[in-house]
Amino acid sequence: MDQFFATCPRGLEAVLAQELTAMGAAQVHATDGGARFSGPLAMSYRVNLESRVASRVLWQIDSGYYRSEDDIYQHARNTPWDRWFTPHQTIAVKVTAQRCPLKSLDFITLRIKDAICDFFRDGTGIRPSVDTRLPDVRIHAYFDAQQFTLYLDTSGEALFKRGYRQYTGEAPLRENLAAGILRLSGWEPGMPFLDPMCGSGTFVLEAAQMALRIPPGLKRTFGFERLKNFEPKAWEQLRAEAAGKPVAASELPIYGSDIDKWAVMDARKNLESAGLTGVASVEEKDVLDIFAPAESGVLVMNPPYGERIGEADELAELYPKLGSVLKQRFAGWKVGIFTADLRLPKLMRLKPSRKIPLFNGPIECRLYLFDMVAGSNRK
Repeated sequence: MDQFFATCPRGLEAVLAQELTAMGAAQVHATDGGARFSGPLAMSYRVNLESRVASRVLWQIDSGYYRSEDDIYQHARNTPWDRWFTPHQTIAVKVTAQRCPLKSLDFITLRIKDAICDFFRDGTGIRPSVDTRLPDVRIHAYFDAQQFTLYLDTSGEALFKRGYRQYTGEAPLRENLAAGILRLSGWEPGMPFLDPMCGSGTFVLEAAQMALRIPPGLKRTFGFERLKNFEPKAWEQLRAEAAGKPVAASELPIYGSDIDKWAVMDARKNLESAGLTGVASVEEKDVLDIFAPAESGVLVMNPPYGERIGEADELAELYPKLGSVLKQRFAGWKVGIFTADLRLPKLMRLKPSRKIPLFNGPIECRLYLFDMVAGSNRK
């Protein structure tokens, strides 16, 4: 059984662990920034292909104790890198750490890179080249106070890059964060869904792909395909099984809208790129003009964070009006609002049933969940 670590946006670790368990991964354990799991190598192929929440899948290849940069160099120098790739492939090394007593992560990164290059130079006379942008092989190292772990990245490009989103507006939400928010909101395929601030359509696209059971990695390639121990037959079988999972595309009760006509155009182009034209609908509409498209359902939105000059004041005016719209027109609906603006519930005059801390990259946010009833939620 191989050991793996799947990373994810902070706050979604438990959601990722549930997803991994459902896929059949063994010894699943959620921890800060992701979840550990074990299984055969093909399990990493499946997680890359089917996980909607993971950011990367890292395959553990070695670990050890250290006291200095030289310890790290010697350990990395003795790792049999030629099992997994050749010196003709490009590499990149990334180091992360918690409570590491050594002074410079950049210097540790350099020592690991030197160790890999020296290993190949001594064995073949050829040093692999470094490509920090699009390497053939990505090596990750994680350090705590005493131990370090070496990983090979089986994902390549980050998994939130599904391959369908061609058009984005300013600061788009990453796809795996959107998928995790959908899970936390209580939405399930078959339920009506609405995003009235849809931007380029990330929530709408993720909901449609979930509803049609389209694996998120079906249209892209992965880092494991470039490793020497890649198992093509196992991969082709997994892809064939995944290609047979989607249900026939048809019109679904999935709706998006936005006041920005250019954002609406982007969302429609992205739906077309994903082969989802006619499955979900997106229209140009002010959020204050929306009405519930069904008696019950789930509404999720990601309003602006109020970081621009004057924007915070505009949002302070918008929130009470938005709260009234939700109370008057969405009784029977569940509402999820993802924001970094902690004033939101008070200004909307709504009491959230849950407040879930999440991170959008480095930005600490909240997912506020509301159960809408007729009239105010406040006593």
